[in-house]
Amino acid sequence: MRAVVIDGFGGPEQVRVVEVPLPEPGAGQVRVRVRAAGVNPVDGAVRAGVFGGGGQRIGLGWDVAGEVDALGAGVGGWAVGQEVIGLQYGPVKPLGTHAEYVVLDASALAPAPAGVDAVAAAALPLSGLTAGRAVRLLGLAPGSSVLVTGAAGVVGGLVVQLAARAGLVVTALAGPQDEELVRSLGATVFVPRGGAPVGPVDGVVDAAVLGAEVLGFVRDGGVYVGLRPHGGPAAERGVTVVEQEVAPDGAHLAELSGLVGEGALTLRVAREIPLADAVEAHVQLAESGTRGRLVLTTG
Repeated sequence: MRAVVIDGFGGPEQVRVVEVPLPEPGAGQVRVRVRAAGVNPVDGAVRAGVFGGGGQRIGLGWDVAGEVDALGAGVGGWAVGQEVIGLQYGPVKPLGTHAEYVVLDASALAPAPAGVDAVAAAALPLSGLTAGRAVRLLGLAPGSSVLVTGAAGVVGGLVVQLAARAGLVVTALAGPQDEELVRSLGATVFVPRGGAPVGPVDGVVDAAVLGAEVLGFVRDGGVYVGLRPHGGPAAERGVTVVEQEVAPDGAHLAELSGLVGEGALTLRVAREIPLADAVEAHVQLAESGTRGRLVLTTG
C-alpha cells in the first residue's frame, strides 16, 4: 500500500509517497481503510524536525476518515465497513494516517458524522478535539466573555462555534477580511488583527499563539488557554494559564461528530488533494491565508 513518509528533515521536498506493508491490527486495535486525511500544521512541523526523531523513517498524518477494514482481538462495538473518523496521535511514528490503510486503537475512533463526505469529515479529528478541549478548559459559565485569536483559522473557527454554543460571548480576533466569516461562525464582537477588545475578557483561547500579547486582555483571575504545549506566557495577576495538548478521545470525538451531523458545527475544507500529490499539499501548507483544512484523498 502507499504511504506518505519522510526520511529526513527539511521542506516539502522531503515528502515521499512509498510502498509499505499493510499494517495488521493488534489486540484492541482497528485497521481503517483511509478515504481522506487532513493535512495539519503539525505535519509541517514534523517534517521540519521540530519534534526530533532523526535517523528513522517517519509517517505523516494524524486525522483519518474512512471505513473499518479489520478488527483486532477483543474489539467490540465496531463492524467491518462502518464509516469512522479518528485521531492517530504522535509526531514520530513509522506510519501515519497519510496512507491507504492505518491502524488505530479502537478507543480513538468515532462514528463518521452523518450528512458529510469523508473529505469534510477528515477535517474534524485533530482540530475538533483541540478546539473542544480548549473550550472545556476555559471552565467559564454561560454569559462569560472569551477572546479567540486566530478565529478565522480551522481550529480558531471551531473554537468560536463551540464557545458560542456553550453560551459564551465570543470576541473574534482575525484579519480584517475575515469579519463576515467569524461572525457567521458565532462571534458577537470582531477585533481586527493588531487591535484590542474593549475592556478585559474572562478568558482567551489563543489559537494564533500570540502569548503575552493577549494575556493582558484577560481580567485579573481569568483564564488563558494556549494550544501549543510549553508555548504559553508566564502567569500574572491571578490569571490561570493552561497549555493543553490534544489526545485521542473517541467519546469526545463522537460528540463533535454528532454536532456536525446535526448541522450545529461547520467543517471547512480548503482543498482536496490526491495522496500521490502529498508534496503539493505541503507546499500549500506553508502558504499563509488558507481558510480551511487541506485534505489528502486516496481515491
